[in-house]
Amino acid sequence: MKIICIGRNYAEHAKEMKAETPTEPVFFMKPDTALIKDNQPFYYPSFSKEVHHEVEVVLKVCKNGKNIQKQFANKYYDEVSVGIDFTARDLQAQCKAKGLPWEKAKAFDGSGVIGKLMPLAHYKDINNISFRLDINGKKVQEGNTKDVIFNFDAIIEYVSGFVTLRQGDLIYTGTPVGVGPVQIGDRLEAYLEDEKLLDFEVK
Repeated sequence: MKIICIGRNYAEHAKEMKAETPTEPVFFMKPDTALIKDNQPFYYPSFSKEVHHEVEVVLKVCKNGKNIQKQFANKYYDEVSVGIDFTARDLQAQCKAKGLPWEKAKAFDGSGVIGKLMPLAHYKDINNISFRLDINGKKVQEGNTKDVIFNFDAIIEYVSGFVTLRQGDLIYTGTPVGVGPVQIGDRLEAYLEDEKLLDFEVK
């Protein structure tokens, strides 16, 4: 199982990161050791002083595929959830300044949290799903999949041209505007269509 993450897939988030809006999907990967499930806590890493939350809609790949054409892409995912792509923003900034890869800022243990997976059929339109993140009862991020630059089928087509997708892989599809820091003691609750699928603490 691998975790594929799409960067800068919401224009307003690209702006807040002072990054160009991409003309093709930007993706990177996390190892399976990054995954946190079942509302287990996130332990703040000792190597960072600035860990940021990024709430995202997550797809679960349901069958193997390579070079998948867009018109068939919807057959390759059948479950969806909400997740958090944690980023050690201070490490990321250091790596970017030196022109280095920044996996250590994105792929560290526990950096990919996922909520309860739901059947895709539970939602009327996968391209119009609202989602949000609350921290300590206050809304901090809110988005809708209708605002993505690259929709889910486009992501499947693009990524599978480079990397074979396997059953069980997870695709984090990008975060909306509003990313920010978390602190030890915070409680994070994430929702799809006002249904809470994720609820965990930072320790």
